[in-house]
This record gives sequence, structure tokens and C-alpha cells, in this order.
Amino acid sequence: MTQTLETTDVKEARRSRIAQFSGRAATLKVGGSSITGIVRAVKEDKSGEIPRWIVTVIEKPQRA
Repeated sequence: MTQTLETTDVKEARRSRIAQFSGRAATLKVGGSSITGIVRAVKEDKSGEIPRWIVTVIEKPQRA
């Protein structure tokens, strides 16, 4: 399942880019919830006063 997340945290955006280029799974914490998966895209949105990043993640299924 593909999920699109939004973050204003610079560190989270940087971790997402590193995970994207290395091809490893990453656990992203956004809005109090965490999602683990492969990062497919990280796009910066500078349209507002505070920069934000749109992160697209292909979620890995949870193990039972």
C-alpha cells in the first residue's frame, strides 16, 4: 500500500532522502504514528512560510 506523508521536520526529511537513495526500509514518525516501508519520493514544498516535505512510502506489511 502506498502512503503519502507530510512533515515539517528537517531531520525526518533528511532521513527519508537517505533511505530513498540507499533503497533501505525506513520507519517514519509523523503525527504520532509510525510507518515502515520503502521511500519512493521526497518532494520539498516551499509554497508556505514553513518548508514542508511530501514523502511517498510503500508500506511493508506488519509481521504477525
